[in-house]
Amino acid sequence: MGQPVTPCSAKALDSRQLDLPLFSELDPDTRAPQNTPSPPNETPASPRVPGAKLRRLILSGRTLEYGLKRSTRRTIGFAIDGTGLTITAPRWVTLADIEAAIAGKERWIFTKLAEWQTRAEQRALPRVEWREGAHIPYLGKPVRIALASSNGALAFDATEAWLALALPAHADAQQIKDRVQGWLQNEAKRLFGERLDVYAQKLGVGFKGYALSSAATRWGSCSSDGRIRLNWRLIHFPLSIIDYVVAHELAHLREMNHSPRFWQTVESIFPEFREARQTLKHHPPELLPAL
Repeated sequence: MGQPVTPCSAKALDSRQLDLPLFSELDPDTRAPQNTPSPPNETPASPRVPGAKLRRLILSGRTLEYGLKRSTRRTIGFAIDGTGLTITAPRWVTLADIEAAIAGKERWIFTKLAEWQTRAEQRALPRVEWREGAHIPYLGKPVRIALASSNGALAFDATEAWLALALPAHADAQQIKDRVQGWLQNEAKRLFGERLDVYAQKLGVGFKGYALSSAATRWGSCSSDGRIRLNWRLIHFPLSIIDYVVAHELAHLREMNHSPRFWQTVESIFPEFREARQTLKHHPPELLPAL
């Protein structure tokens, strides 16, 4: 059974580590490429896409900006995130072929870019007002914040879905936020440990320890020495999503890759992984409280 490790005391992860990314829109037929320097005849570097060269293309009367990276991969890869479109292509592929491939995916590209634009606009809106009566997502359901409890201690009522913080009525937003975050992280540490034990037993593997993460780019990671890190904000999601990430990271103790054998390993202990993976992949980050 693995023992919880707090972020401040966790040892540095082994350099051989696999991550479960947070929010990116990858073409389903591509994998994340390795970055290599671009040839000198490309356009100037893009400040928004590290390692890429910024280019422009007119498609159906619309100007598309994209970052172009050259690599040793064999196919052209497409990725869309908050920075826009990034193309990763083999060094031997001509610019004409690259832009023809982009044109072939025009509809998909503009649809995904529009989705990210909507997310960016929504992100500017307040999501949680740290006050009496506000709601936070906990295991996929809203929980109401209250500022007092009868015995003067923090209390959670799962049936009535409220969290009493034992704070005075005049408590400020930062006090409320800190108290809620502390409770959520404690819940994450407890629950993640329980789920890791359950799925480690199912798979017949052992892990050396686990720690909570606050990473902005990944949900979880597993090092080759058996140490697992899980993003504490997973506590906002239903248990099925947490179980998928747990199963994903534990499967890396058998397969330190994302090969077909790896996904077969995940499926052996969590058959519903495809639906959970899609839910997590497409869940907008701004719907989570900015804790």
